[in-house]
Amino acid sequence: MAPPSNADTKSVKPFATKGERDLIQELIALQRNKSTGREYAKDLKKFFNSLYGEDPTPQLVTQFLQTDRSSAMTYVLRYKASLIDDELKEATVNRRLAAIKALIKYAYEVGQCEWILTNVKSEKVKAYRDTTGITPEAFKKMLNIPDRETLRGKRDYAMLRLLWANALRREEISRCNIEDLDLEARTLSIYGKGRGTQKENIELHYKTCDALQDWLCARKELDIKQPLFISWRPQHGHRLTGDGIRKIVVKIASAAGISKIVSPHRIRHSSVTAALDASKGDVRSVQKLSRHASLDTLMIYDDNRTNAQGKITAMLEDLV
Repeated sequence: MAPPSNADTKSVKPFATKGERDLIQELIALQRNKSTGREYAKDLKKFFNSLYGEDPTPQLVTQFLQTDRSSAMTYVLRYKASLIDDELKEATVNRRLAAIKALIKYAYEVGQCEWILTNVKSEKVKAYRDTTGITPEAFKKMLNIPDRETLRGKRDYAMLRLLWANALRREEISRCNIEDLDLEARTLSIYGKGRGTQKENIELHYKTCDALQDWLCARKELDIKQPLFISWRPQHGHRLTGDGIRKIVVKIASAAGISKIVSPHRIRHSSVTAALDASKGDVRSVQKLSRHASLDTLMIYDDNRTNAQGKITAMLEDLV
């Protein structure tokens, strides 16, 4: 069964009533992580455009959810096949499928759909291919780029210190407020990945604390409910987003003459790898820094760091 064409869609009367629920907006509103909600919105828009040739409306969503399960399964599997044909990365395919399944699951739970799709399998994602990042020497060059005599330079320097010494993710930094920072105790409360509304304290080094204090003193913000990092124009300052942090890091790395594209996550890779080097592969201690839920993930870092496969290959070659 082929997905309905534009003509088919226009010839079918929508199932909607005047006060129809907007299930996509309800789903987005329920997401604790706002970036997840934004990704759901974009991915569902792509799915409905592929299926019906137009952006999702409450009427189109209802129309899809009120098809029979077999037809819906066919539509989703064909959509998945088209994504694979377009050579999208496995993680991208899985994210788009997750958005569709999340919508269907939510609709089922609130009585707006009579079936769920449990047999749509995700693509197998390969583990991190490159976890090495950049060297500490290269990162030192980045630290020398911000002009610490300026407000923007103080902010960027403090942010780089946080990224490196604590292997933080960009969203973990973006969500912090001034009140989350305790300079006396040298701690920062963050919303860790996958921990919902539960904050956790991380310990800061004095160099990072000094940089943060320098930034906050120059900024002169008295309201501790304000974001820890804002746009560089304080009179028009707003929370620095995760993407804003990424753009700053990319620009600084380029100015430092680093040829590799450096993102906040690349710095996280760099920090974890450097920590494993410095601790001689003490993965359990480094796990406290990286906060990876699975030790297996850190073993991938360690294998890449030591080039275990290459060493074994060399040993085998020496035997013959």
